[in-house]
Amino acid sequence: MKQVKFDFERIGTIDDFYVILVRELGLPEHFGRNLDALWDSLTGDVALPVSIQFVNLSMAQLETFEKQISLFEEAAEELGADFTFEYYLKPMY
Repeated sequence: MKQVKFDFERIGTIDDFYVILVRELGLPEHFGRNLDALWDSLTGDVALPVSIQFVNLSMAQLETFEKQISLFEEAAEELGADFTFEYYLKPMY
């Protein structure tokens, strides 16, 4: 199973996220960089099986990326065992 990790210490904006997403998941260059395009790509363009992790999310990023996180969770429910998704908050010291 391919494993893809998005480190949110290196992702500042939603635009940054989509640039990295296209590269890491091998999405087509014409990817629309919006929630509808994200759903279509996750459920149709991404090679399965795949395991995706979002790591080092701050509380502010958790709020900023709430819709994207929800969409990844929905894709995991829809696609079953071939698509797993987890996210982890940045440790607070």
